[in-house]
Amino acid sequence: MKLLKKALKYISLFLLIPLLYLVVSLSLSYIPINGKTEDAKHIIYLSTNGVHLDIIIPKNKVTFVLPDEHTLTTPTRYYAFGWGDRTYYTETPVGEKVSLLNGCKALFVPSPTLIHVTKHLTTKKNWVEIKVGNDQLKKINQYINDSFRLDDKNQKIILYGAGYTKNDVFYEAIGTYTCFKTCNSWVNTGLKQSNIKASLWTPFDFGLLYLHKK
Repeated sequence: MKLLKKALKYISLFLLIPLLYLVVSLSLSYIPINGKTEDAKHIIYLSTNGVHLDIIIPKNKVTFVLPDEHTLTTPTRYYAFGWGDRTYYTETPVGEKVSLLNGCKALFVPSPTLIHVTKHLTTKKNWVEIKVGNDQLKKINQYINDSFRLDDKNQKIILYGAGYTKNDVFYEAIGTYTCFKTCNSWVNTGLKQSNIKASLWTPFDFGLLYLHKK
């Protein structure tokens, strides 16, 4: 009987951890920090595939250099930047749901990361507009650029052949993916550090989208 009670106690604690994570995450997702800027002369965007957020910046507002192999292949007006788990990106085809195994590994096993850069010729209906000032635009550019891993020649590292289409490419990224640092918290941190409206903290996409649709 004592052994059973002890087992039930540990099982309860094990189940309580993800529940607590969910409650805290949901609560913090809807607590906004940073306000509107008065010199909002530029527009950037957020987009989601239903799970994963991207930051989208007009091509003429991107202040850092992307390799010619990517920039010259097809015409573009916008670059979408996402950061995430290497396995999720490379083993989950577009339009398919992430497998339970890969999802659990991404959340609970610290893993290497990639930056996904996608080119767009036009805006999409589901993009959420964010108006930013000069300093905010400068900072979000710097944040994204600082997320790329560089080789010994200080060049961004492309994963050739890993993209889904001719319009996207993957790069080696800095940082480790965990349940506390997700693809969406990467976006949120970038907004926070750029003094753009953001959630206090969030691992999800919907909190940020809600704040910027208000």
